[in-house]
Amino acid sequence: MPVPTAALAVETHGLAKSFGGVRAVDGIDLAVPTGSTYGFLGPNGSGKTTTIRVLLGLLNPSAGSWSLLGQPMPQRAMSTLPNVGALVEGPAFYPWLSGWDNLARLDAMGPGPASSTRTARISDALAMVGLMAAANKRYRAYSLGMRQRLGLAWALLRPRQLLILDEPTNGMDPQGTREIRHLIRQLGEAGTTVFLSSHLLSEVEQICTHVGVMHRGKLLVQGTLDELLAAGAAPKLRVEADNAAKATEVLAAIGVTGLTVDGQQVVGTLGALRPEDCCRHLVEAGVGVRMLVHEQVSLEDAFVALTGAGFNVAG
Repeated sequence: MPVPTAALAVETHGLAKSFGGVRAVDGIDLAVPTGSTYGFLGPNGSGKTTTIRVLLGLLNPSAGSWSLLGQPMPQRAMSTLPNVGALVEGPAFYPWLSGWDNLARLDAMGPGPASSTRTARISDALAMVGLMAAANKRYRAYSLGMRQRLGLAWALLRPRQLLILDEPTNGMDPQGTREIRHLIRQLGEAGTTVFLSSHLLSEVEQICTHVGVMHRGKLLVQGTLDELLAAGAAPKLRVEADNAAKATEVLAAIGVTGLTVDGQQVVGTLGALRPEDCCRHLVEAGVGVRMLVHEQVSLEDAFVALTGAGFNVAG
């Protein structure tokens, strides 16, 4: 029976998980809107995978509650999880079977679509992840990137309302990474809710509509990508001029703050100012502008501004 649509595809309240005296997940309140592509972002060791394992019922939480697709978990796990596709850490398959046979074996083990559609569904899933050419190769001969692709194919083998993906591009070459990003973007645009765990800032920034940032087991912030960028740091203006001193004077007069000078280049914080207005004021003041760059805030800038730390930190 289809799971009814809920406003939130993933919701937690005070979710926590401890291992001995270590609080791996520390009372987080996730809110993943239905239809969103939610980037679950954080350094390695920040609690992302532990959270995912709790969401899927692979670990029991130490405290808190959660729901998937509007259904309380784990009470409704049997009816809800068939609508959830997941790729968690290294997917486990039979090493002596081919990629195709692994998918067929797993598909036959669970409830879901009729066996009469199995061949077509396996073909479609392998094609989506770019693995048709290696469909008959034994799993033991697959590279790490190919194993990730097969795990993603398994997650896509049946119709899913929610996909939970833990580092889906792990071990892939740049071309494979681009292909998987494109696939995730397509799935999101088609209405599937995607919960994507990653430590790659650029990956999340390119494909996600919403972001949650984990650090040392805590959920620091969550919201739309635009909200997070706006909360992080103001955009910068970089100007190269024939008279840096004069350019600094003009920019300060119109409200550009935090101005610094390095040779002929002047850098400052724009705030609400438009770069084209800054350029006009400089030209009208007789400053020769050789270069003017509006440096947009990146997800990395926002993370550093929010946490006061670089991203490659120990979790």
